[in-house]
Amino acid sequence: MSKSSNPFESALPQGLAAASTASAAGSSPGSTASPGAGTAGLPARGALAGVKVLELGTLIAGPFAARMLGEFGAEVIKIEDPQHGDPLRKWRKLHPDAGGTSLWWAVQARNKKSVTINLKSAEGQEIVRKLAAQADIVVENFRPGLLERFGLGYEQLSADNPGLVMVRLSGYGQTGPYRDRPGFGAIAESMGGLRHITGYPELPPPRIGISIGDSIAALHGVIGAMMALHHRNVNGGRGQVVDVALYEAVFNLMESVVPEYSVAGMVRERTGASLPGIVPSNTYACADGMIVVGGNSDPIFKRLMHAIGRPDLAEDPALAHNDGRVPRTQDIDEAIGHWTRVRSIDDALAVLQGADVPASRIYTVADMFKDPQFIAREMIQRHTFPDGTPIDLPNITPKLSQTPGQTQWLGPALGEHTEEVLGQLGYDAEHIKTLRENGVI
Repeated sequence: MSKSSNPFESALPQGLAAASTASAAGSSPGSTASPGAGTAGLPARGALAGVKVLELGTLIAGPFAARMLGEFGAEVIKIEDPQHGDPLRKWRKLHPDAGGTSLWWAVQARNKKSVTINLKSAEGQEIVRKLAAQADIVVENFRPGLLERFGLGYEQLSADNPGLVMVRLSGYGQTGPYRDRPGFGAIAESMGGLRHITGYPELPPPRIGISIGDSIAALHGVIGAMMALHHRNVNGGRGQVVDVALYEAVFNLMESVVPEYSVAGMVRERTGASLPGIVPSNTYACADGMIVVGGNSDPIFKRLMHAIGRPDLAEDPALAHNDGRVPRTQDIDEAIGHWTRVRSIDDALAVLQGADVPASRIYTVADMFKDPQFIAREMIQRHTFPDGTPIDLPNITPKLSQTPGQTQWLGPALGEHTEEVLGQLGYDAEHIKTLRENGVI
């Protein structure tokens, strides 16, 4: 098994992890200690218990999809390069700072088994084929055609496992004139239309501060996998390919832009902090910061106008419905802004919440840690690295009442489960030693 000084390396038996000792560190403000698997009322087996997933991917889209499956009980075997592993291990803030592993890794690879295999070697490819023969789902996000060159495409793998579902995430999909181009989430956000409508019209389109294109594609991959498994298991179907193009996943969220252009020739443009054509929904300045107000349903609009002392707008028949409010967007926004700018965030929110109007401060992560709703819903949970350092992670979404997801262990050390997984395939210790000496694992 390939070992390193990775701080996530578990001192517990394989298949368990340091996260199981979460309660040892206590809780930080806004966080709750995570129970170990099968404790505190949580089932030892999740909703996807018995589902086997083979992850062939790096960084974000593919690993995020496999991560969600693992959070709900699927066994996820992640294949990594023996030398360096997934590049995400070295992205953003590291622990410890010098030569450590990404804190993001603790989340993105939680509940996964790390197996190191050189996919360019014939023996490594044979190991992957054996693992795929036992899998329900293969998740991959390489450029189209790469796995085929390794003899690991869907046609090859499904020949041995007709029920196999393969989730394929790529920039442009498996077909079309762009299929061979490199494509990251930022490109998908641009091509899918998101960047063009984001920001202010007088400024270049900004990017959202997270890899939203990759994450949206990952969610589509999980949905597709669940539909394909249902078809296979319930309808007597075979396995199939779930082909997710990152730009198409973003495009799928673009609401009404296509029919508006088709029928009215309208091209949606950037509108700053407001939601175009839905009034009022905007960000408003207070004396000490900004709040977001959503007063765009008809009864809420009336309550909002009364709350800010504008009964004239509340009772104006022309503003009773959204189509009448849109031409008066500037007047309505100015009325709300005039009211908010002389009040503190807390005072404005107290009035609006008292009037049952949706409104919120713009949260930082520090706000999340102390917010009573986050605390009540246990959305931040404390875990512990093997070196004793506490780490808080986002809890698992969505919440299932009978089979909730759980963090069984943090992101594994590189190759932590190689011997375990290969042993289950029938490789003995001497064979594993030879594979390691030959650079296969």
